[in-house]
Amino acid sequence: MKKTVWYISKYFAPKTETAPGGRGWFLMKGLVDLGFNPIVITSDSNALIDPVYLESKVKQEEIEGVRLVWLKTIKYKIAKSPQRILSWFHFEWRLFCLDKNTLDKPDAIVVSSLSLLTVLNGLVLKRKFRCRLIFEVRDIWPLTITEEGGFSKYNPFVMFLSLVEKLGYKKSDAIVGTMPNLKSHIEQVCSTKSPVYCIPMGVSEDQITDVHSLDESYIKKYLSSSKMKVVHAGTVGITNALEVFFLSAESLVDNSDIEFILVGDGPLKAEYQKRFGHLGNLIFAPKVNKHQVQSLLSYCDIVYFSVFQSKVWEYGQSLNKVVDYLLSGKTVVASYYGYPSMINEANCGFFVPAGDVDSLTNKLVELSKLNKNERDMLGANGREWLLENRNYKKLSQDFALILFPEINYD
Repeated sequence: MKKTVWYISKYFAPKTETAPGGRGWFLMKGLVDLGFNPIVITSDSNALIDPVYLESKVKQEEIEGVRLVWLKTIKYKIAKSPQRILSWFHFEWRLFCLDKNTLDKPDAIVVSSLSLLTVLNGLVLKRKFRCRLIFEVRDIWPLTITEEGGFSKYNPFVMFLSLVEKLGYKKSDAIVGTMPNLKSHIEQVCSTKSPVYCIPMGVSEDQITDVHSLDESYIKKYLSSSKMKVVHAGTVGITNALEVFFLSAESLVDNSDIEFILVGDGPLKAEYQKRFGHLGNLIFAPKVNKHQVQSLLSYCDIVYFSVFQSKVWEYGQSLNKVVDYLLSGKTVVASYYGYPSMINEANCGFFVPAGDVDSLTNKLVELSKLNKNERDMLGANGREWLLENRNYKKLSQDFALILFPEINYD
């Protein structure tokens, strides 16, 4: 008889006609391929997926062997809002009241943050069904909101979340994080006998094969230069720490070998255009759809991302952006602070100190003096490492071993 896994995540992105699916989807589809019976319990209040319309409190459907249970919850438009927190509590109430008799009994339950509050329901369900409970940490809360959201660690809600976090670490049978150094954080928070694993972001088959070309007019307007092109692709917002990118472009405005390209839209784009739009070596390009990202990156030489200095990064990173960058086979440069991961493991690029304009500028000048083949060979290391170590078939097998250590998957 197939073993059943309940994967409970308020924010879950399944595969649809217009979207390839997120990490959780690929892990659950991988479990289907391994012979398991995954059931996903999620909410309809997720701004990062196509709208889900529920006429009743609960809707069930099946996609490629993955059973989805949608719970109708309070919607919100602004991430930093009381409505978001209300939506968390509403999801937990809907989950608590859900008629579990309509679902196959679980052999293992995964509670995935966010919402961190799902840990509480997970502990109740673990006792009810006498099964293994896996706590999946996708963002370290409440650390993220105290480090980057401006909340005091003495805020009553933050203190409540800290208690929930500790309960999850202490009472789970295993802990899974997307960040490679999560164990270090847990040891600072509390003592636990639960083993800690890393199942990071990965690359799907669709990302490799389903690549759409860019329009010729887009290529001609934004990507036709023969200079070394340094690109940042993604949302132009406060969390992307892009000030260093623009200041480096400003310092290299007289360098005839390097061009900076910002691809994407976001709340800070207009402000950056007003401040730096006069630079002759800087191009603001509109966003492309997800299926065109690899085509876009193929025309570039250096792919760039940056972060602010934050304790969150001390536990490593596993960003979708970095997966896209490594898949492109281009050299990666990151203004980064914290535990090194991916780029150093793949030997495909360089970290420079976060916030340090001179270090970034010097590294880009150094790379511009290499010939294109030398840069491409460095970038190729990243693609090779990614396909070998971060494909979802492998990650699903690793995940299954955490769920059921007694099963041999050879």
